[in-house]
Amino acid sequence: MSRKTERLVNLTIALLATKRYITKSEIFRTVDGYEGSAESKERMFERDKDDLRNLGIEIEVGSFDPLFEDEAGYRIKPDSYQFQLGEISSQEVSLLSLAAEAWRGAALDGSALTALRKLHAIGIESDLDSIPELAPHANIRDKNLQLAIAAITAKKRISFQYLNENLQSQVRKIAPYAVASQYGHWYLYGQDLEKGSLRSFRLDRIASDIQEEGKSGAYEIPESFQLRSQMEDSDELFTAHLYLRTGRALSLRSRAANSLQPSKIPGWDLVSLTFRDRERLIEELLWYGDDVVLHSPQDLRDEIILRLENGVKSYG
Repeated sequence: MSRKTERLVNLTIALLATKRYITKSEIFRTVDGYEGSAESKERMFERDKDDLRNLGIEIEVGSFDPLFEDEAGYRIKPDSYQFQLGEISSQEVSLLSLAAEAWRGAALDGSALTALRKLHAIGIESDLDSIPELAPHANIRDKNLQLAIAAITAKKRISFQYLNENLQSQVRKIAPYAVASQYGHWYLYGQDLEKGSLRSFRLDRIASDIQEEGKSGAYEIPESFQLRSQMEDSDELFTAHLYLRTGRALSLRSRAANSLQPSKIPGWDLVSLTFRDRERLIEELLWYGDDVVLHSPQDLRDEIILRLENGVKSYG
């Protein structure tokens, strides 16, 4: 773990655990990594706040007493830090619970606890139980996530090969703003430099290593950019009509909004299903094989047929 990453983890834990707002001077005295002159510490802290906000972590600013002009303090409310699970099955909840128990013991050790001990030493109470289940280190298979976060931190433009909906590779050049996890996938948000508009990209559809271009600090993330609103904009519900083999595909059947009986095909049920993540639905339908046939929408049906054809060409 780099010094900066370690400092960000320690800062996040300190701001989560505190029972009141803590000032910059208290942060500089208790969180390891803030070194150098007062100006250097100030610049480091401002960059750290920006980095955490770019990762979707909201930092509250307030004072001890609103009737007096006290020095501003900072904290992170646990409820604003918690991950929104969205649609999730009972089996997935069980697996996440087991993972959280394993992570809990490793999250608060070594230097991460040092900041909490120092806060306690200067009279600032903290509450470990208020900290959500943290994973200070995750085994991330896709190194593009790490490359994307590094580019956002340095404000460097990047380029990569990206697979469009027809599985054709295109070179995309963007100024990255943020990364976020939604519906089981990581997404990269940024300004598309050629199209001149804000776009989102699924990391697992990036077909090459992300390449940094130019110098650090080459752009600024607009104050108007709000990650949460971007994620909500992509939260539109769609409807698919599916033929399910009678007695099969029970998970899809349990989520069906209603049954459009009678089916014209013996041994099959026609149901409607709402979904948000197009890619996730395609993967699920392909997993069920010949127990599911997509009736509509047509563009989704065409994409599934194209993927099946490409699979046959590639693997026989």
